[in-house]
Amino acid sequence: MRDKLVVGNWKMNGGLRSNAALLDALAAEWAAAPGRSLAVCVPFPYLGQAQAALTGTAVAWGSQNVSEHRAGAYTGEVAATMLADFGCRYAIVGHSERRQFFGDTDDVVAAKTAQALAAGITPIVCVGESLAEREAGDTEAVVLRQLDAVLATVASELERIVIAYEPVWAIGTGRTASPAQAQAVHARLRQRLTAAGAADVAVLYGGSVKPDNAAALFAMRDIDGGLIGGASLQARDFLAIARA
Repeated sequence: MRDKLVVGNWKMNGGLRSNAALLDALAAEWAAAPGRSLAVCVPFPYLGQAQAALTGTAVAWGSQNVSEHRAGAYTGEVAATMLADFGCRYAIVGHSERRQFFGDTDDVVAAKTAQALAAGITPIVCVGESLAEREAGDTEAVVLRQLDAVLATVASELERIVIAYEPVWAIGTGRTASPAQAQAVHARLRQRLTAAGAADVAVLYGGSVKPDNAAALFAMRDIDGGLIGGASLQARDFLAIARA
């Protein structure tokens, strides 16, 4: 049976005081259990705070991005080895907001995935279609193209990655793919991963997951957990989702 994973993506939110309360609540209330994991991916300035608060607990931490470059004259970028210095277990790569607003192409996402793996960090590779692409019937073509770019780059290390399907039209909009809609895409992704020899890779769902819909989504055969945005900023909601 595949392990279950729920990851919080704080996006560009947080502050030292509010972070402390949230991290302390997660550390105190989340207990380790076989086959299930909880993590938070925080803005770069707060990695040290997350490391200090969560070291020795059952909650892991990670970053929301990573550079595609190993080192060098790339002002403002953060290398995977730097993230490793802060104990990051995960790094989100290819989030739709990075693709939309910061020009992360499929090739760039693949390169970031490779850098994370080289530093011993598990990349959470995001794939997903826009509303226009879904309405045009292009969902499968889009998500498989995005996945294939990564598969071609890190073929020998596929079992070390995590995939997150995040329909762009459902992120922060309050709209959520139905369990059946999400499962259909997850099943197709699973087929591709299985063909590549990585059938047990976790495939998460991300897109307005909340306590009241998490259980139905996570009950689907090929949904192995969630990448949670806004709800991860409230300990009670985030823990309720994780416990679903």
